[in-house]
Amino acid sequence: MEIKILGPGCRNCEKLFQDAKQAAKDAGVTANIDKITDMAEIMKRGILSTPGLMINGKLRSMGRLPSIKEIREWIEESLKEDN
Repeated sequence: MEIKILGPGCRNCEKLFQDAKQAAKDAGVTANIDKITDMAEIMKRGILSTPGLMINGKLRSMGRLPSIKEIREWIEESLKEDN
């Protein structure tokens, strides 16, 4: 599972990174979680407002902090989509 946190490295970006780690742990998933801070790269991915969250290449959230429960649900959805 690939999870990407897109943003300049602000406090909200760091919180989203930590919450994504917790959500993956709660879902029992091993995930590669990367931070993307390069604004050109972020914009290429269609992120207009940070932080952004992508799971397995699919944009799940931008411009807000989703709950750990929401992130876990998206992780579980992604697992079903991949099977």
